[in-house]
Amino acid sequence: MLLRRAFLAASTAWAAAIPLAAFAGSRPDPATVLPGAYGFALAVYAIGHVVCHQLPVRSFHLWSVSLPVCARCTGIYLGAAAAAVSIAVARRRRLADVRSTKADPRAVLLLSMIPTAVTLVFEWTTGTMPANGIRALAGLPLGAAVAWAIGMVN
Repeated sequence: MLLRRAFLAASTAWAAAIPLAAFAGSRPDPATVLPGAYGFALAVYAIGHVVCHQLPVRSFHLWSVSLPVCARCTGIYLGAAAAAVSIAVARRRRLADVRSTKADPRAVLLLSMIPTAVTLVFEWTTGTMPANGIRALAGLPLGAAVAWAIGMVN
């Protein structure tokens, strides 16, 4: 239970950290924004480098700065955060118990991979990269499904 909550909180914090790091990194003097902002941005970009290729052409840009992860990863993380918040709100309001669903988590995860797989196959077979918005939208279901599956763990 504690690990599930920690994951859901961390996924939301990470999704929020992505644009915040770009904002902090875009300031000429990040220390004027908030002490430690430059270190925060540096840490987020370093973590992003571990989990993503960070190619600027495949990334969204805010404040004239490339985000710490590509568009597809941004979509995955936003999907996970949206699902985590939805799970938390539903549980808090006792609207639903995500574990009461009859859906097989493995089937949901496999189905959620289809949009991302389609964009990857398209890229690999045509040599053409879909727009960043399409890549991000393709990642949303995958991130949401992972958070939902983790939220189902007893």
